[in-house]
Amino acid sequence: MAGTDRTKADAAALLPAGPAVVLVEPQLAENVGAVARAMANFALSDLRVVRAPGKTEAEGARVRSAGAHHILEAARHFDSIEEAIADLTLLFATTARGRGQAKPVDAPEAAARLMAQHAAGGGRVGLLFGRERTGLENDEIALASRVVTFPVNPAYASLNLAQAVLLVGYEWFKAATGGAPAFEMPTRSPPGTQAEIVALFAHLEGELDETGFFRSPEKRASMIRNIRNMIHRMDPSRQDLQTLHGIVAALAEGRPGPQGRGRTLLKPLKDPEEG
Repeated sequence: MAGTDRTKADAAALLPAGPAVVLVEPQLAENVGAVARAMANFALSDLRVVRAPGKTEAEGARVRSAGAHHILEAARHFDSIEEAIADLTLLFATTARGRGQAKPVDAPEAAARLMAQHAAGGGRVGLLFGRERTGLENDEIALASRVVTFPVNPAYASLNLAQAVLLVGYEWFKAATGGAPAFEMPTRSPPGTQAEIVALFAHLEGELDETGFFRSPEKRASMIRNIRNMIHRMDPSRQDLQTLHGIVAALAEGRPGPQGRGRTLLKPLKDPEEG
């Protein structure tokens, strides 16, 4: 899959234990597979399934997991929520609706900070996710110490199971790692010196003079200032300046071969006052 690199270290081995993902009565194996994929994205590995209708390693689940087979194969199955959460020391229930229960309610970012702090202190955190159609029941939410809910459109607050796991997993991973980008682009070459920039000005303006680009002599000075300011706004690197020198030289030399016309064809600017 795009973005998957088995040669790189798995962040799961470098971070505190991530929260356990507890799925209550998931309806489709494919949804469990999609959850496994979301977990693998953010270095979560502890999948617990309560009263699943079928095997989480079923072909549909494996296909939807996009290679996160290790999570499906290691998933643990339980007959009750109480069994699934027995070893946890902090449990969040996810819900999109207020249930009238006196519990702290956190957005994913705040919940993730609490999870990371708790895990760093040696605690075990869990996230409780309900059924695809009906979510968690009130008595199930009552088993959790806190509630996490998502800032979504209140007129359409329904998330599928994998989306919900992805959102919380993303925030947890940011909190655990500091939120640094996954990679950085190569740094560009050093900035050009003023002498190198002036040399480009001389090269470009000389070729523009040679090809008759400045059609209005009285406007030449202002046009040159505009061109120079445009290049300065680019904040060119040394490599940029070398590339621009090459472009100017290639345009000035014209097309090679028998059809070439020699020096040319930098099209002159049309004076706006000429219509």
